[in-house]
Amino acid sequence: MPQPDSPAPPPSKEELKHAMKAFRKRLKLTRLDEESSIAGGPMSSGKRSEIVAITPPNQFSQAVWDELVKLGRLKHVGHGTYELLEQ
Repeated sequence: MPQPDSPAPPPSKEELKHAMKAFRKRLKLTRLDEESSIAGGPMSSGKRSEIVAITPPNQFSQAVWDELVKLGRLKHVGHGTYELLEQ
């Protein structure tokens, strides 16, 4: 009789650190992309992006994002999107 699957080990601190760095970078790039398209022209003053939540990079497992939520670094806001909690 096969052994029941043991729970996967929690993500390492290094993996969590890399995931947060990737999340921040994607959030920054998403905001910059929106800000560049809002302005309309190169001579306008532009407008700040109102993006606060994004879909996290998919090179990390769901367990990583769940752990970051548990640690209070991110907030799950629904539909697969997460918000960065400033500390």
